[in-house]
Amino acid sequence: MNKIFRHSVLSLLCVFAVTSTAFARVDLPSFAPLVKEAGPAVVNISTERVVKSNNFGGAIPGMPPGMERFFEQFGPFFNGQQGGGKERLQSALGTGFIISSDGYIVTNNHVVEGADKIFVNLEGATSKAASVEAELIGMDPETDIALLKVKVDKTLPTLTFGDSDALEVGEWVLAIGNPFGLSSTVTAGILSAKGRNIHSGPYDNFLQTDASINPGNSGGPLINMQGEVIGINTAIAASGQGIGFAIPSKLAASIVEQLKTGQKVSRGWIGVSIQDLDEMTAKALGIDQDSGALIASVMPGEPAEKAGLRSGDIVIRIGDAKIESSSDLTREIASYKPKSEVKILVMRDGKQKVFTVKLGERNTGLQASAPQKAQEGASLGVTLRPLTDEDRRVFQLEKNTQGLIILEVSANGRAAHAGIRSEDIILAANLKPVGTAKDLAEIINSEGKKRGAVVLQVFRQGNTFIIPISMSDEK
Repeated sequence: MNKIFRHSVLSLLCVFAVTSTAFARVDLPSFAPLVKEAGPAVVNISTERVVKSNNFGGAIPGMPPGMERFFEQFGPFFNGQQGGGKERLQSALGTGFIISSDGYIVTNNHVVEGADKIFVNLEGATSKAASVEAELIGMDPETDIALLKVKVDKTLPTLTFGDSDALEVGEWVLAIGNPFGLSSTVTAGILSAKGRNIHSGPYDNFLQTDASINPGNSGGPLINMQGEVIGINTAIAASGQGIGFAIPSKLAASIVEQLKTGQKVSRGWIGVSIQDLDEMTAKALGIDQDSGALIASVMPGEPAEKAGLRSGDIVIRIGDAKIESSSDLTREIASYKPKSEVKILVMRDGKQKVFTVKLGERNTGLQASAPQKAQEGASLGVTLRPLTDEDRRVFQLEKNTQGLIILEVSANGRAAHAGIRSEDIILAANLKPVGTAKDLAEIINSEGKKRGAVVLQVFRQGNTFIIPISMSDEK
């Protein structure tokens, strides 16, 4: 027995030794050279804007968290007059990265939107503290990208865009940014997933990473092991750790180039209402197809109708790109320039047909090559503006329709918790029409606060919903 026991122990020790040797040969990467190379081109961004304090002379003792901002923006409506209140300076922090030696800087739109002044700290780029005011060259709210420009008397270090499509899930990535005001913070992780839709806009196609991303990282680069920018860090999952999202470089690079050359950000448009094709719909239509974009309606006089597309067609390919969902169709069409001709393969009556469509231009008024004014949506956590004639045309609304189009939804706001999305149109609040932010604020102030909730009549993709929103402190 002793012999057998000794033999077993020796065998286990040999296995352990071999295993230990194998593990010892696995070398984890050192990120130090990458940080030294890429770090100087990452900058801290701070913004300032002047806001009016409420007519109550500042914060009210015992005021719930988040309510101070509500009174700053909409307090004047409580006593039926606009204006008044003291002005104070409101600041915010973010991150950006330099893409040209003459001072062009990329960041997130939400970092600089609404700012009166934008400052860039070039300490890492110039080897000394140098905070300079930046010019906002252009912004694209639909993809949350903005381009800045600083004037300096020296050549600046730069980063270049890589190919986000070529990056594989599991590869190492590095994030550099300014989380919580802690400048030049470096975090590492892997690419966790691609093609994530977090319902923040019509072109969601995010990279997901477990590299730590926190408030203040917004606008900073997500870098591959070659030192290339493969994403712009943009959002986090508020309810989980190790889940961050970045705009893919393939999308970002084309937007930045348009902004840099002073062009309006233009996207293709075919003029259809679409939805995902699910198994039940496919069964009802009698087709053996459970993926694709189902055309629910075709807008009169728009490119799709002119090309011969019709309601009930299922789009399965655009050019060489396979279409598996409605979001695939939206992104793919938007990647083409207006007036481009594209081949669209559809399934109709169980047979495949190809149509050539000359694209129009998508223009909901949300994209812009220059800053645009937006208003806060009371305490709902949204930015919005009144409908324009172009909006009514694009969304197929009656000419006299009044409402407010949602430009942006704060991730942790009341509206987001209720399911409100970017591009939703608020037609009424508590069944009363709203045409301006003031209309909405007055209804919330007079009824929503007293009742603890407000209901919004919302138009979305051809359908109208009633959505209740809690106005309690707990949202």
